[in-house]
Amino acid sequence: MAILKIARMGHPVLNRPADAVADPTTPEIARLVGDMMDTLEDAQGAGLAAPQVHVPLRVVIFFAPPEHDDGASQAVPLTVLINPEIELLGDERSDGWEACLSVPGLTGLVARWETIRYRGFALDGQTIERQATGFHARVVQHECDHLDGIVYPMRMINMAQLMFCEERRHYIRSVAAADEEEEPVSEER
Repeated sequence: MAILKIARMGHPVLNRPADAVADPTTPEIARLVGDMMDTLEDAQGAGLAAPQVHVPLRVVIFFAPPEHDDGASQAVPLTVLINPEIELLGDERSDGWEACLSVPGLTGLVARWETIRYRGFALDGQTIERQATGFHARVVQHECDHLDGIVYPMRMINMAQLMFCEERRHYIRSVAAADEEEEPVSEER
């Protein structure tokens, strides 16, 4: 397999809706997915959509690793989803920090639906249907947005919450250090 070049925000392939896959069981789709897996592993991401590797087809791969377990979702193994559809469940949305291989070095606060149901096809043509919450739901929504020509900054409400990843890490470290320096309030009188 091969590691593919990742399209960055602004490239035309990321700005258009992707085309449906006529047959998910073809060798060409299997080869694409294999290359996407190699690319995702090399980039150390949680998900990748075919448009991100310059292929305008409705194919995504993703996983929810245990270290991203937010209490609302469970770890999910690497999943291939072809021609995915998302159904939004409930009214609850939650804010979360997102990054993207197509928007390198930046992170932003994005509101996403907390619970979804998604369906699509596996490489063998079998239907996959799951309900997802928490990070699992977030990564699916993020990757499927790429299939509709949307990158996460387009979902942001407050662009002041778009920052370089290193600045966010610095901010988190400084807040944690300040919390450690605070002394507990005494109840003695």
